Amino acid sequence: MTYTLTLQSIEPVTHDTHHLVFNKPDGYEYTPGQACDFALAKDGWRDAQRPFTFTGLPTDATLEFVIKSYPDHDGVTDQIAKMQMTDQVEISDAWGAIEDKGPGVFIAGGAGVTPFIAVLKRRLQTYGTLEDCHLVFSNKTEEDIILRDTFNSMRGLNCHFVVTDEPDSEFARGKVDKDYLAPIISDTDGPIYICGPEPMIDDVAKAVRDLGVSDDRIVTEDLD
Repeated sequence: MTYTLTLQSIEPVTHDTHHLVFNKPDGYEYTPGQACDFALAKDGWRDAQRPFTFTGLPTDATLEFVIKSYPDHDGVTDQIAKMQMTDQVEISDAWGAIEDKGPGVFIAGGAGVTPFIAVLKRRLQTYGTLEDCHLVFSNKTEEDIILRDTFNSMRGLNCHFVVTDEPDSEFARGKVDKDYLAPIISDTDGPIYICGPEPMIDDVAKAVRDLGVSDDRIVTEDLD
C-alpha cells in the first residue's frame, strides 16, 4: 500500500544531513529499526524509490526521518534536501531486518546509523539507561557524524566514534577492523548489529565472526 505524506518541518542535522517530519497516516505502524520505500510525490520522481529508516518512535504523532544528501549524485537525496513545507512524498508499508534483539554492539557506517536511532531511543525510554550498549560509528570526517551530541547524551551509551579521512581528528584511524572491535565485542555476549554500505557490512561481519561471534548474534541491514 502507498501512503502520501506532507512535509511539516525540515532542519539541518549536519552539513549534508536533514531531519524531516511528516504527518502520520491513521493506522500506520512500524517497529524501531524498520524502514520504508520513499519517493518524491512529483512527476519524474515517483518511480525513484529509496529506502529510508524511521527515526522517531511508533508512539509519536508524526513520522520522522534523518536523511543524508549526496548532491554530486543529482538524485533523490539531493532533491530531498531542497524540499519545502507542504511538499509531499509517497511511502510504502514498513519493512526491515533491524529490530531490537537486546543490548549489544551497534556498528554503523555513515547513514547506516539511522536504523539504530529509534532502537536506542526506545531502549532508553523503556529502561532508562543504555549502559549495556555500545555504538561504533564510522564516518569520513567529524562533521559527518550524525547526531553526535544526541548519542553522547544518551544515558549509559558507550560511544566509539571513528573518522577515516581526517588525520588530525581525535577519532582518526583506518577502517573498523577486528583489532579495533576485539575489546568492545569482548564486553558483551549480546547481538552485534551492523548497518551501512554493503562492503562495510561484509568486512565487519567477517571481523566479528573471526572474533568468535556466531551468526545467530549478527543482525544486518544494507540500506545503500
